[in-house]
Amino acid sequence: MTKVITYGTYDFLHEGHIRLLKRAKELGDYLIVGVTAEDFDMARGKINVGQSLMERVEAIRQTGLADRIIVEEYEGQKIDDIRRYEADIFTVGSDWLGKFDYLNEYCKVVYLDRTEGISSTDIRNNSQKLRIGLVGETNIVNKFKNECRYVNGIEISGIYASTLESLDDDLKNLAMQCDSIEDLLVRSDAVYIASKPSEHYSQVMTALKAGVHVLCESPITLTIRQFEEVSRMAVDRNLVLMDGIKTAYSLAFNRMMLLIKSGVIGDVLSVDTTCTSLIDINEKALPSHIWNSITAWGPTALLPVFMIMGTDYSQAVRFSKRLNNNDDFDVFTKVSFIFEDGVASIKVGQGVKSEGEMVVSGTKGYIYIPAPWWKTDYFEVRYENPSDNKRYFYQLEGEGIRYEILSFFNLIKGHRSYNRISKEISRQIIEIVGQDG
Repeated sequence: MTKVITYGTYDFLHEGHIRLLKRAKELGDYLIVGVTAEDFDMARGKINVGQSLMERVEAIRQTGLADRIIVEEYEGQKIDDIRRYEADIFTVGSDWLGKFDYLNEYCKVVYLDRTEGISSTDIRNNSQKLRIGLVGETNIVNKFKNECRYVNGIEISGIYASTLESLDDDLKNLAMQCDSIEDLLVRSDAVYIASKPSEHYSQVMTALKAGVHVLCESPITLTIRQFEEVSRMAVDRNLVLMDGIKTAYSLAFNRMMLLIKSGVIGDVLSVDTTCTSLIDINEKALPSHIWNSITAWGPTALLPVFMIMGTDYSQAVRFSKRLNNNDDFDVFTKVSFIFEDGVASIKVGQGVKSEGEMVVSGTKGYIYIPAPWWKTDYFEVRYENPSDNKRYFYQLEGEGIRYEILSFFNLIKGHRSYNRISKEISRQIIEIVGQDG
């Protein structure tokens, strides 16, 4: 019996996929079809898969062409599968020509011509477009605009900014077309807000009243009352209001969280994070688009604290800070927490530089993420015996921003599981940032 094995994402299974599977089936007597898992696709940079793994597996099953369906989850699995299932032929579309020649050592490799004019990408693009408007002046707006091109179906509709100083040329040209946020909203289905935190509340409310979905850089507002108000507005109008912290959508960060919950370092007793950056704070008047330390870095630094330790901390939160000469800007802020079963601290600064690391301490060991931990693609689990230490590597594309955009897109499409930041965490971030911001 000749066994044939092939792999694919099979997103929105179409005639091109089916023709390829039929031709693969004709190469032998038994067809094994590997369906690529979302996490593995994301690690390879293919982030805009529109269907869940189970939906894609079921679609393959219903063709009746596969004698066996397996899930591809890691690099190098093809060799393992060829050996495990004793495959005689590996086949894939000709757009991968030469890519899998190395498998000739294990079986025969056959490249099949693909059906022209049929593409899952086109199907995704045609199924839904999302026009996103941009609001804000910081450099992250430039990064957000650049990352949008990696998410199929996203279109930048324009930008509203109070100053053009930090924007790239493309955004400066778009900004000329919007005299007000209202001008931007009429041409947008959704909006990304990265303006000064003091402007978030009014801009979020304006967008929600206009029936536009909102992704807002954290903190969403600076008071709990305002947060509850915009949250109710979003629910009442069936709109997405998403807290924007890119780290929450990093593959490595989420893998680390799963390991912590699995107990690899025992009970967690302490979480310590540091986030700093250097800016010129000696000017008489700081640029209007510059955020202070606690609002710029606080949400990112607080995210793992609340995700790991929970949000039920003692009211005896301690703030220590250093102000600039005008006493209107925190150069450095440290916040210390006491929880029922542990402690935590964050250190943030816009006029000081420190090692931007993260350490999670447990009763069996600890997790160490080197600087800059909020962009991590690598972390270590360390124990008393160094020979037991383990290192974990994950690819990080676009600082996590493109995955954040994809999650926002999927939330709008109704996939609620894509929201990585709970309302309670957003609320507690505002509780801390607001009282010191």
